[in-house]
Amino acid sequence: MSRDADVNVVGGALRPCSTEPLTGFYRDGCCGTGPEDVGSHTVCSIMTAEFLEFSRLAGNDLSTPRPEWGFAGLAPGDRWCVCAGRWLEAYRAGCAPPVVLGATHAQALDAVPIEALTAHAAQPDPR
Repeated sequence: MSRDADVNVVGGALRPCSTEPLTGFYRDGCCGTGPEDVGSHTVCSIMTAEFLEFSRLAGNDLSTPRPEWGFAGLAPGDRWCVCAGRWLEAYRAGCAPPVVLGATHAQALDAVPIEALTAHAAQPDPR
C-alpha cells in the first residue's frame, strides 16, 4: 500500500523526530502515518516526566523498558511520536509535552488544533 508524501503541520517536508530512541509508527525515525496507523502516531513530542506519568496513568506506560518488544523505555528529554489523541488528552489535562512542529505530521491536525500545537512548540534544535 502506498502512502502520500509526508508533510508537517507548518507545510514543509516532514523532518525526522528521533533515531535514538528510534520512533515512528514505521520505526523509521519520523512521525509518518498511513492507513494502518490507527493510533495516528503523528505528534513529535519531547518527553517530560509529567507527560510520561500522565501516559502511564492513562494506560500506556512509555517509561518502562519492554525488551520483548525491543523497547528500552523513554526518559525525559527523549523525542517520541505520540498518538495525536493522547497528546490532545494531555493538553486538556494541562500536561502536554513540547512539540517539534517540523517533525509533526500534518495529519495530527485531524485531531489537534494547530493553536494547541504552536502554543507548545519546542525551540528549534539542529536534530
